[in-house]
Amino acid sequence: MPPSTETLTAERILEATEEVLRRHGPAKATVVDVARALGVSHGSVYRHFRTKAALREAVTKRWLDRTTGMLAVITEADGDPEARLREWFAALFEAKRRKAGDDPELFATYTVLTGENVEAVVEHLTELTGQLTRVVQDGIDAGTFTVTAPATTALALFQATARFHDPGYAGEWEKPGAEEEFTALLDLLVRGLKA
Repeated sequence: MPPSTETLTAERILEATEEVLRRHGPAKATVVDVARALGVSHGSVYRHFRTKAALREAVTKRWLDRTTGMLAVITEADGDPEARLREWFAALFEAKRRKAGDDPELFATYTVLTGENVEAVVEHLTELTGQLTRVVQDGIDAGTFTVTAPATTALALFQATARFHDPGYAGEWEKPGAEEEFTALLDLLVRGLKA
């Protein structure tokens, strides 16, 4: 492949890495493959990411941040806290289902990568529960929710709904009745917030 005339950026490298991972899978994808896809030397890639592990961690973080960013819009919106809570969980469930269903190879790859990059996953989960904490606090402030510990409540909500966003349950997301089960659980949880 001829050398690329485009400026090599971290973002271009991450995009190429995603494609290489999709094509080769996490076990066979190499930095040389990424460099080849970009038309640059592998040393050029290493100038942006010091190790293969750092590159894989950055790709994982980028993937997780897409979901976090989309949910942040819902978190920061004005409006009824109950509606925002429901919308936030529905968007999370749909995003995870779409990722698993639309590109199962890449989803499987990211399942491997998230297992390798526990720190990025912990940061992601912390950010998600932080978003939920804000929505719960808004509900408390508005008098919609009667709970008194927003962070503890947010964590409990997140854990209670794990079946609808934890990748370990991906095989269940398209089963008949999954949407109805999700709605029933969310209705139950919201009633608990108001009790």
